[in-house]
Amino acid sequence: MEQNKARWEIPVIIPSYEPDEKLPGLLKALKEAGFQNIVLVDDGSGEGFERFFQQAQEEYGCRVLRHAVNQGKGRALKTAFNFCLQEFKDAVGVITADSDGQHSPECILACGDALLAHPDALILGCRCFEGEDVPARSEFGNKCTRAVMKYLTGITVSDTQTGLRGIPASFMEQLLMVKGERFEFETNMLLETKERKIPIVEVPIRTIYIEENRTSHFNPIKDSLKIYMIFGKFLFSSLSSSVVDLVLFSLFCFLMRDMQWGRIGYITAATVLARVLSAFYNYSLNLKVVFQSEKTVRSTLPRYILLAAVQMSLSAFLVGKLYPLFGGAEVLIKMPVDVFLFFLSFLIQREFVYADRKS
Repeated sequence: MEQNKARWEIPVIIPSYEPDEKLPGLLKALKEAGFQNIVLVDDGSGEGFERFFQQAQEEYGCRVLRHAVNQGKGRALKTAFNFCLQEFKDAVGVITADSDGQHSPECILACGDALLAHPDALILGCRCFEGEDVPARSEFGNKCTRAVMKYLTGITVSDTQTGLRGIPASFMEQLLMVKGERFEFETNMLLETKERKIPIVEVPIRTIYIEENRTSHFNPIKDSLKIYMIFGKFLFSSLSSSVVDLVLFSLFCFLMRDMQWGRIGYITAATVLARVLSAFYNYSLNLKVVFQSEKTVRSTLPRYILLAAVQMSLSAFLVGKLYPLFGGAEVLIKMPVDVFLFFLSFLIQREFVYADRKS
């Protein structure tokens, strides 16, 4: 009985910017379903949309929080998190839902039940992106972000962009300090689960697209670029290290080519010198900027040196073997070899060098 009561008392947060008639329809359905605490955020919609928020207060008893100007979904969620942490101090957490009618009361309730069953986990209401009814931009955006997320962070979720989430109270406190004011905040939230070792529980939900999701303020090109920019630090470190390595390799090849060494000898020497210097640059950048590791240099540096030595040996071996076959142009041989090793190196750094194996 107590469990049944708690499910209806979980606050439901709905950020909204320039809503239409679907918003009162959702609020009515939520109240009829039994939800007691609905927190609506007017993210600077303007006077032309005031009637929707006034109706939410007067007819459906919603708590309406207001931004004077549009500040983005991330900021709207943080505003609501702060309010709920103060107003509903005994709540296990909150459920976030979109205002465009994509999330039914049944799906919101399912996420609430999952939050009660897993009070320390982030709950994701995950849609299925297969079928003719799914808009192409939604399917493409999710699949791209999902693939990037899995490769760069090791986080595997089936719906990276879902707005239907169950968020524990303790995690809400931490999220108030997480960067991101707009749609990128939801991706930063996923990254934070790995940083803080918060489990993710997926709940299958209905896939509802009204008017092919035309009213969504998520722009699949502009906002996807914003999301992918958070991965820039991962790519910048490795790619800039590759550039440093390539420039140094070219320089050392130029300086050593006329020395009395065999061809393979000067290629190997150039590879070693370039890799030692670029690896030092890469290690320092990865430790402080990319992975922001709290692990000690004592634990990470030996692993990194081992990886760098293996990678350097593979690079020298492959370039040395391929060079005679293509009749020269060491740099042109080295570029595709190191591109392959770059992708392999990132995975090993993520899972071995900087990974925290503590339970």
